[in-house]
Amino acid sequence: MVVSEKEVTKLYRVHRTILEMLRDRNYLVLDSEVNMSIEEFKAKFGENMKRVDLTILKANKDDPSDQIYVFFPDNNKIGVQVVTTYRNRMITDNVRRGILVLQVQVSSKARAELANLSAKVRMEVFMEDELLVNITQHELVPKHQVLTDAEKKELLKTYTCQETQLPKMLITDPVAKYYGLNRGQVVRITRQSETAGVYITYRIVI
Repeated sequence: MVVSEKEVTKLYRVHRTILEMLRDRNYLVLDSEVNMSIEEFKAKFGENMKRVDLTILKANKDDPSDQIYVFFPDNNKIGVQVVTTYRNRMITDNVRRGILVLQVQVSSKARAELANLSAKVRMEVFMEDELLVNITQHELVPKHQVLTDAEKKELLKTYTCQETQLPKMLITDPVAKYYGLNRGQVVRITRQSETAGVYITYRIVI
């Protein structure tokens, strides 16, 4: 389905936020892709632009076997069949992570299907309206940095504490969604403080 001129402007902003998100997750994204102008965006995807043409496939900078797909379905209804189609494509291409960028909410059955995918692939869901702006660039959102397993282990050792003693962050938190975090991962949060200069805290995703 060809998108309207108004939708092109919206998809340009969504596409840019997705690329910023992938870069922040350590996937290989070129500056030229993120900084693409709307004119370049239109030229790349054509006058008769379709959402399905926006599909993205990126590899992790440190582990090329770690790849992620981003799909932009143009379906007016997202049911089990749509989810199954993308799941099968990911399995065929040996890609274990995927993101669906949707215009409409998934059906209850499709949501259940998504929840059952974890054995073979992980598929995240974002609404287009969630991606019109990059929430991590908002002045009120402090800097978040995802710790490696080694850094998490060292943190717990340094503070002689258990995971359960760390402050919590829900897996549904917008920042946790942005970084695609899993339960058990820890983030370092750096805030500016008038008294301390820089104030650092840690949270574990639950």
